[in-house]
Amino acid sequence: MKKIMLSAGLVAVGAAGLQQAIADDPSAAVAAAPSSIWNASATLRGFYDSNYAVQNTGPNRGSYGIELSPSVSFNDSLQQTDFGARYTYGLYWYQQRQIMSQNAFDQTHQLDLWMDHSFDERWKLNVSDTFAAGQEPELLGNAGVPYRVEGNNIGNHFNTDLDTQWTRELSTKLHYSNDFYDFQQSGGSALNPSLAGLLNRDEQNVGLDLQWHFDPETMGFVGYSFDYVDYIANEQVGVNPVTLQPFTSSFRNDYAHQLYAGLQHNFTPNLSGTVKAGAQYVDSFNQNLPGSSAWSPYADASVSYTYLPGSYVQLGFSQGDNSTYVLAIPNAGGGLVQYQETSTFYGSINHHFTEKLIGSALAQYSYSEFHGTGNLGPDVMFSAGLNLSYIITKNFSTDVGYNYDRLRSDVPGAAYERNRFYVGLTATY
Repeated sequence: MKKIMLSAGLVAVGAAGLQQAIADDPSAAVAAAPSSIWNASATLRGFYDSNYAVQNTGPNRGSYGIELSPSVSFNDSLQQTDFGARYTYGLYWYQQRQIMSQNAFDQTHQLDLWMDHSFDERWKLNVSDTFAAGQEPELLGNAGVPYRVEGNNIGNHFNTDLDTQWTRELSTKLHYSNDFYDFQQSGGSALNPSLAGLLNRDEQNVGLDLQWHFDPETMGFVGYSFDYVDYIANEQVGVNPVTLQPFTSSFRNDYAHQLYAGLQHNFTPNLSGTVKAGAQYVDSFNQNLPGSSAWSPYADASVSYTYLPGSYVQLGFSQGDNSTYVLAIPNAGGGLVQYQETSTFYGSINHHFTEKLIGSALAQYSYSEFHGTGNLGPDVMFSAGLNLSYIITKNFSTDVGYNYDRLRSDVPGAAYERNRFYVGLTATY
């Protein structure tokens, strides 16, 4: 199934990854840290979150807090291989939760591994994996739930590409990815399903692109990919509206075929764009309900413009399907939700005011329709972020930022609005 991902910039300054605001900006990282095999950093931030529990209504939703986030990374290059690893730990203290005699601390973990290997001039292999454990959807990545979830929830994302240059004009890309999700909240029932029952799953995707290089600036491609989504919790999650028999997690298992074509072009040395469009056929093969299989559009387009050294603008659009925590709405009728069809627009700008002062602005708008029920309106999500960082010395930097999130939804209790402010100091060695 097509995976709708947040833009990298929004993840970098999102609630779960505030510590990444500088580290995920390559130009800032180079300026702020010495070049070595091993690097270590630590970020200390104060923040205010107006809706830390991501509630629809209710008192005591805001809290001041403190974030401590150390990180260690390793990078090395051999003759034909580049590889590395980075581990980031996050510790978050919430004042309001302590006042309410609740657990005042959250902890997050993220481990990134990567390797690039050139067998020769024609064969190249790229392998990467990201493991994350935490509470915020930005950290877990396309988890299928738009709000914060208590517990040690896990998301793991593995990807590998094999690029082969057969002739000067013809090349291929063989790609495989695996996404695994595990939510701590389990033990649900058909009338009150748990997030584990609804969203614990293993997603696999394999595909092949045929690429034709018209000239050094232009490449066209056609491709096919196959997705398989396996919901693995084996819990009851709903009731068949006809037979009144309970559904288990595997009710929403599906596979999808994707056919697409696209073009990648460098208009100038600092302006490039990619467009990919096609169709996909999704079959929820364990369901015997109307609309359990369907065709839907598929698209992915982006453009990037570097207008000054270290300063650039990115714009993009994606269209596809993704998993959702919503299965059925009591008394709503109209069937059961199988997945969401989501259209996403995103944009970002990164600007170097000076060699030491760097600003960024990011925004994303998503419109998601629920497939399988006609009585539930769309989810509309808007997120935006502003960040300003200043490199004090090669080892110290400071930053200040703001993030805004708003979800409009017909799902009872799901809609919310959230404002987050932060200021911090980062040391890098």
